[in-house]
Amino acid sequence: MARFTTLVSLLAAASTFFTGSNAAAIEKRASLTQVTGFSSSNPSNTKMYIYVPAKLATKPAVIVAIHFCTGTAQAYYSQTPYAGYADKYGLIVIFPESPYSGTCWDVSSTNALKHDGSGSDSKAIADMVTYTLSKYSGDASKVFVTGSSSGAMMTNVMAATYPELFAAATAYSGVPAGCFASSSGAADAWNSQCAQGQSIKSAAQWTTIVQNMYQGYSGARPRFQVKHGSIDSTLLPQNYNETVKEWTGVFGYNAATPAKRQFNFPKSGYTTDSWGIDSANPLGKVQGVYAVNVGHTVPVDGDQDLQWFQLGPYATTGSATTTKAASSTVAATSATRVATSAPATTTKVATTTSAAATTSAASGGSGASQWSQCGGISWTGATSCASPYKCVVVNPYYSQCQ
Repeated sequence: MARFTTLVSLLAAASTFFTGSNAAAIEKRASLTQVTGFSSSNPSNTKMYIYVPAKLATKPAVIVAIHFCTGTAQAYYSQTPYAGYADKYGLIVIFPESPYSGTCWDVSSTNALKHDGSGSDSKAIADMVTYTLSKYSGDASKVFVTGSSSGAMMTNVMAATYPELFAAATAYSGVPAGCFASSSGAADAWNSQCAQGQSIKSAAQWTTIVQNMYQGYSGARPRFQVKHGSIDSTLLPQNYNETVKEWTGVFGYNAATPAKRQFNFPKSGYTTDSWGIDSANPLGKVQGVYAVNVGHTVPVDGDQDLQWFQLGPYATTGSATTTKAASSTVAATSATRVATSAPATTTKVATTTSAAATTSAASGGSGASQWSQCGGISWTGATSCASPYKCVVVNPYYSQCQ
């Protein structure tokens, strides 16, 4: 399906994907190489590119890095730090490339949204992983997936359809797995309802959607990190709430009661919520990073990715995010609040089904339209919503008319 109008807006936003990333560029010592014949069946002609460093670790880890709409494998290779990390730590990076016009990923078709879906992008990417693990004797317990925008959508889909392949995932400004499903089952279809944040479901409903993508699967699932900007006008901010509900639901956590909340972390204006913290998962099994006044998309933060994946300098100890506090604009050690079993209302993650998170219309300011901001720390704009919408607290820095 043609996506010209949407692609124009995505292309306009592409320049912001990596601006401000705090991962310094690392010289690349090898080259990006296309691989053919990685799959016995690839009718969609999804392309595989791979970066293998000159000095490869024994049983190397593998990162799958998935590009945005209008992007290419080459673009994501050039504009993200992952290939540099491959040189530094001896890991391998797979850069898939979409076969469709406009290079958005198929996250809508029936086959893309199920395990071993014949001819789909998701199946092709899974085949890239198994090919790489076999050819380079990779460590199957250290395979990770990440992506931006459409690539973040595919990251969600890969975690749902092939949970056995991945240890952890990071999605930069995407939508929940299954949110873009096409009613016709068509490939590469745009879903305006989802993009506009209007696909609102309960955690149980999202969990069922994920479970149906790989029916009968009962094994481990990848730790999932969600990142989204508060002023994303391409994939609206409600998709942050829905994605958090989806993955906390899959793991059996309550999205409204994170185990830990960090304000102004990993940088000023960002709020990080974590669920499922334990000795093996010091950062948690699900993490949400909400970036106030950030649009589409949240810039790639390579160091935070390595921490979440427990790779490179974080491979041995799985260091908690507080190891980076000293470089944060506001130190996390002074802004962190650990939630109790009954956290204060101001520390709740809002969902549309949470009565406690809904505020009455404030008296100040003019009525804001649906999905507009209506409050939060330092907010000076409209503080009431046009009828019938209510001002819903997403986090202490951002409230939205829903």
